[in-house]
Amino acid sequence: MHFDVDAEELAQSGELSLAQFASPQRLGEDDQAEGLRRLLVGNRTQVITLVAGKSGMGRTSVTLNLATALASAGRDVLVLDENPAPNNLTDSLGLFARHDLLDVVQGKCQLQDVLLPAKGYAILPVSRLMRALEKLKPVEQKRMEKVLSEVSAGVDVMLVDAAMLSAQGAVSASLASGVRVLVVMDATASGITESYSLIKRLALENARLRFEVVVNKVANEEVARLVFGNMEKVARAKLAARLEYLGYIPQDDRLKRSTQLSRSVVESYPASSSAKSCIALSQSVLQKTTRQDEMEGGISQMMKNLIRQLARQHDRSPETMTN
Repeated sequence: MHFDVDAEELAQSGELSLAQFASPQRLGEDDQAEGLRRLLVGNRTQVITLVAGKSGMGRTSVTLNLATALASAGRDVLVLDENPAPNNLTDSLGLFARHDLLDVVQGKCQLQDVLLPAKGYAILPVSRLMRALEKLKPVEQKRMEKVLSEVSAGVDVMLVDAAMLSAQGAVSASLASGVRVLVVMDATASGITESYSLIKRLALENARLRFEVVVNKVANEEVARLVFGNMEKVARAKLAARLEYLGYIPQDDRLKRSTQLSRSVVESYPASSSAKSCIALSQSVLQKTTRQDEMEGGISQMMKNLIRQLARQHDRSPETMTN
């Protein structure tokens, strides 16, 4: 299989467990004290944002199956769902979210009213909050930081199923420091080009120079490594960016079938090639050494950084400059 994609063309293209929070019962004083103690010790949650250069790459499917594989490996996992319905992670599992994190931040409901239980992990809908970050009042910002600190206490891995970045600069946790970025791409010409464009944009606009990559919907690992190798060379030469190969997920009818069943392939068909690849991907995620600057501050600090970055973007906008 041959891919004739020119490098120059690419370059120019543009700690309490979640089970306690999900419980309808309120936390007891002992649980609260334990949660505070673990927060003071230091939050060591790894935050990984999954992004894609265009729709149809399978980012949400990878998020779902990676979360299941990590949970099956005994990790405490939380998924932040940035995407609005339909076709977001929540919908793909047949779940219905009556409330989201913005409701909690605005004092309309409690955290346990928002968390959705999945297969061994929990989902936190955050799409409306991410779009409203710039407009949050100071008291709401503090409440958001407190809630995110609480919900991430004890979480080993937080996955963010990121919304697509718009031309105007969409709000995404991938823009914040303290986050690992996992680019989900496929082996089509447009998939390669759009994935490089996304990496270029994050590198130039957000000073992000480290990316992890998973190649989705490919025939085999040989094709995946060929595609990744070409991308890695261009990114290193043109952007001084570092790309790391984390794995691949093959084309598999069992994966399509599990999607139709609103389940992960890891759960539905654990012996399938795609399930084995998802499990291997989860192992790569856990084995990857996390740098100190990707660990410090915890989730609340990550959101503070994101709010500050959004404020800087607003200050540099043409509308602001002309006023």
